[in-house]
Amino acid sequence: MTAIINPPIINPPAAGTETTFNPSNPDHMKQAAYIAGQAADMRVNVELETGGMTVNLGPQHPATHGTLRIVARLDGEQVISADPVMGYMHRGYEKLTEVRTYPQITTLVNRIDWLGSFANEVPFIGAAEQLMGVEAPQRAQWIRTALCEMARIAHLTLFLGDLGAQLGAVTPVFFAFRDREHVLNQIEAATGGRFHPNYNRLGGLKEDLPKGWVVETKAVMTKVRDFCDLLEELLFGNLVFQQRTRGIGLIPAEKAMEYGLSGANARASGVDWDLRRDQESPLAWSMLDWKVWTHPDSDSYARCWVRLQETREATKIVDQVLDGLPAGPIMAKVPRIIKVPAGETYVSAENPLGEMGYYVVSQGGLGPFRVKIRTPSFNNISIMPWVLKGVYVPDIVTILASLYFILGDIDR
Repeated sequence: MTAIINPPIINPPAAGTETTFNPSNPDHMKQAAYIAGQAADMRVNVELETGGMTVNLGPQHPATHGTLRIVARLDGEQVISADPVMGYMHRGYEKLTEVRTYPQITTLVNRIDWLGSFANEVPFIGAAEQLMGVEAPQRAQWIRTALCEMARIAHLTLFLGDLGAQLGAVTPVFFAFRDREHVLNQIEAATGGRFHPNYNRLGGLKEDLPKGWVVETKAVMTKVRDFCDLLEELLFGNLVFQQRTRGIGLIPAEKAMEYGLSGANARASGVDWDLRRDQESPLAWSMLDWKVWTHPDSDSYARCWVRLQETREATKIVDQVLDGLPAGPIMAKVPRIIKVPAGETYVSAENPLGEMGYYVVSQGGLGPFRVKIRTPSFNNISIMPWVLKGVYVPDIVTILASLYFILGDIDR
């Protein structure tokens, strides 16, 4: 680049003559032409970079639901590439299981996905029970089913409200926190813990349900259905919400399966797959009348809509469980000191975010030799580089919110 620094004066004026610019003065006009030529040379030689800007979303960003960084490279307002940077919340769950007893691990794993914590316990307990050859009583399995669905409701209720906040609508999140509180109160009344119940035991449950819990829980399910109706009108019926989500973040069914998506993210791409229905389970889902919701559009709106319907469906499942709750014990006979026989198994369940599975390897000790955890959020965000490529900057937040993930569930 050429710069003009004190350009020479052509025929400098004699002392005592005028120094202001005079268009009729030939020397002044020559000076002006010289400066203009230098400026033209400078413009020609300047090289401007117009693309390749890099924007970091996070690691502290409200749309990431925790500590995650998205490195997005832009061409103007369009995303050329986007890469998730994980590991900020890695807490070593898998390694910690190797130095914990089986009852202690129940307390550990319900903190992986902290919003659906009870549901995290169930597949791990199922894997240990399978290795021990122990089957929990039917009443315990039905109560587990109800509490799994209530964890799903508490999880997705917050998603629906927070979704509006991500796109600029603050009101829905207040309704979500208000009505989610009723569900958490019932979980706490049964288990003693709002977020980390530690209610499951190898062979059953810690204790039975308290008096009046069934009636109160059914009343709460009615409130949740009213909340869903309100959100459908307030948020899903809003024109701005539809413009921000419809046709944004398309994930075809084949891509969803290729990247290992599960839960509502896969079903919103038209994949009719739900582990509650499609695999054998000791829980009560196969004995109940309920529907797996799918959507053909595969966009951000479809992912949100499927979760709205699943929240409603979960309330109906809870009602059916409570109406048909069998009598009997809540604990099978198990040794006072738990030692799981040598062997290995994999047990998964349909958690609020998708497939949560535990591959447990036992060598016959008080704790497992190795536990490999398959969390839904890790697979669900694996598609980010593909789905964010080519979108515009405002759509990044929309897509992240619709994929819905918990950072503890990614880094574990």
